[in-house]
Amino acid sequence: MPRHFLTILDFSRDEAARILDRAAAMKAADHRSDLLAGKTCILIFEKASTRTRVSFEVAVRHLGGWPIFMTQNDSQLGRDEPIRDTARVLSRYADCLIVRTFGHDKLVDLAGYGSIPVVNALSDAYHPCQIMADLLTMREHSGRLDGLKLAYVGDGNNIAHSIINAAARFPIRVAIASPDGYKPDPAVVAKAREQGADVTITTDPAEAAAGADYLYTDVWASMGQEAEHAARVKIFAGYQINDALLAKAAPGAKVLHCLPAHRGEEITDAVMEGPSSIVWDEAENRLHVQKAILEWVFTAAD
Repeated sequence: MPRHFLTILDFSRDEAARILDRAAAMKAADHRSDLLAGKTCILIFEKASTRTRVSFEVAVRHLGGWPIFMTQNDSQLGRDEPIRDTARVLSRYADCLIVRTFGHDKLVDLAGYGSIPVVNALSDAYHPCQIMADLLTMREHSGRLDGLKLAYVGDGNNIAHSIINAAARFPIRVAIASPDGYKPDPAVVAKAREQGADVTITTDPAEAAAGADYLYTDVWASMGQEAEHAARVKIFAGYQINDALLAKAAPGAKVLHCLPAHRGEEITDAVMEGPSSIVWDEAENRLHVQKAILEWVFTAAD
């Protein structure tokens, strides 16, 4: 059976820890290998991308494989052809699918009907590769994860969901501040808590930020929500990471953003460019974490 990576909950706690260890080692060694020699990974992106596309293409090449990039205009994914047909056909051509899409159900169907690994490069429900990179970045800057508090301020979206899942696999505390009507999916929260996640959900950014070691935010209107942008700017006006909110966090707190950032909306330019920002380290770590994830996907379980 192929090994898929659709959410962080696909890892056991031990596997999750080993992925971060491996990513750190790969980064330190500027790792290259022939693990994927002779293998093809198809990147199907229904959403535009800078970091995700480039980091995954480079990761595949660093492991000796060949990436093929396809947009929604280059495939029948979600159009006239059923997902199950696409999954079966591509399974006979390639060795892995790396998919950036809208509905998470597409990833589930590709994994269910295909016979090759599927990696979630982003869906509307989850962004697990991003959060694994964030955790590596936090560990680099703090020297540990155990006991750290991560506060996320903004839309209860795919980033928030994957942060919540991370709390079920890593020894961190998570606080999410979102307006009513924009909170994370209660089912995601409940499932993570059942698996040991320490998660607080609030509408108060100051409450979430209090004593936090890391503050995190994302755009207020994600891709596919452009028509809601003006309304969301008003609703989320009090959910900005700025100097005042940063002052509520622990001394020396750092700031994360998955990028691209709308400076002046969810985060100020002063914070983005200030000494607390570690967003460039965070962006780089996508490459290293994704190499470790691909290695996990293609390596048989012990």
